[in-house]
Amino acid sequence: MPAPNKTARRSLLVISAAFLSISLTTPVALAAPRPSATPPAQMSTVGGARLGQAGTQVDLGTGAPVLPKELTARSWIVADAESGDVLAAHNAHWPLPPASTLKMLFADTVLPKFPKSTEHKVVSSDLAGVGAGSSVVPVHEGETYTVRDLWLGVFLRSGNDAVHVLSEMNGGVDETVQDMQAHAAELQARDTQVVSPDGYDAQGQQSSAYDLTLFARSGLQKKDFREYCSTVRAEIPGETKKAKGKTVRGTFEIQNTNRLLSGDTDVPVYGGIAGVKNGNTTKAGATFTGVAERGGRVLLVTVMNPEKSERNEVYKETAKLFDWGFAAAGKVRPVGELVPPKSAVPPSGQPDATASAAEAGGTAAADGKAGDGSSAKPVSASSTDGSSGVGIALAITGGLLVLLAGGVFLVNRRWPLPDLVRRRTPRP
Repeated sequence: MPAPNKTARRSLLVISAAFLSISLTTPVALAAPRPSATPPAQMSTVGGARLGQAGTQVDLGTGAPVLPKELTARSWIVADAESGDVLAAHNAHWPLPPASTLKMLFADTVLPKFPKSTEHKVVSSDLAGVGAGSSVVPVHEGETYTVRDLWLGVFLRSGNDAVHVLSEMNGGVDETVQDMQAHAAELQARDTQVVSPDGYDAQGQQSSAYDLTLFARSGLQKKDFREYCSTVRAEIPGETKKAKGKTVRGTFEIQNTNRLLSGDTDVPVYGGIAGVKNGNTTKAGATFTGVAERGGRVLLVTVMNPEKSERNEVYKETAKLFDWGFAAAGKVRPVGELVPPKSAVPPSGQPDATASAAEAGGTAAADGKAGDGSSAKPVSASSTDGSSGVGIALAITGGLLVLLAGGVFLVNRRWPLPDLVRRRTPRP
């Protein structure tokens, strides 16, 4: 009876090979393809020719510290938030999947359109299209939320459900994507292609460390943006339930997933941190843009897709770059600059004072009512609005703006950040 056994073994081998082929090829077909590990041969030169070059760009002066070792991110940038000087960069214009850091552009685009006290009752169509496996607040159909509730959900929990509700309020996802793309063009963020407003993995969706830094810098011009991105924890409304014959709607606490802001077992709160946004998807890996202040200097750092798979690696590499940037400031020659928005640069090439003044005070809603930019109040440790006990001080950065008799701001740097300085001390 040897022949049947041989035939059976041959059949099993064929079946096993078939299943092995399926197991090897199916995940590749179903999963979002990861970006190439090699940056493009040609990249954008917005902000300077060196920023379009592959590899690390830095120009160390006398006494400048060397860059941190073991940086594994595919792309990163360290910049002075106020002057716009880029202190160092690595593949700054490499277009990569941005994950939820793209929510900075979403917020910078949509936030000024609705006062924070505006109420909205969520309907089923508001939540249509939220991607499978998305991070959610959660937001519940049939419940009413204020715009402030929704923005806290966006910034603290990176809630794609809150993004979709706000997008529907803005005229729908498609219109919001178009608005975001137009705003990216206004900010000269040419590496960015918006497909989904929440940063969920989508074919063709991309941004760069340079562009994400522009989004953060623009968003930080707005008071409410600064409040939301620096809030560590907050209470928001939950789902209405019946208990003992009564209808009750309680609240629940959400905490910011930015580990440099909230801390974690292996990541301490970074001294001087003031936001802004993190992200993580299968295709993008981990991404993060942060802003921090030390000794009167404000830096922006963006890190995209560390190759090292250690938990919280994106925050650890960001902290190293912050430490280096504060130590190197004034001792390195800039390798480029963060360009201002198109509207802030008149034909003469000089920053437009009136454009910067308008941003400094926040923007107005399209209907002429005050938008979020004018409604925020300073956040402090004693606030009752849900921020943590970590102290936050809002102060006008000295020497950046001079108020003239005619009520026009004279800008003596490229594009300053009003009221930005937030001094934080690490919690015990």
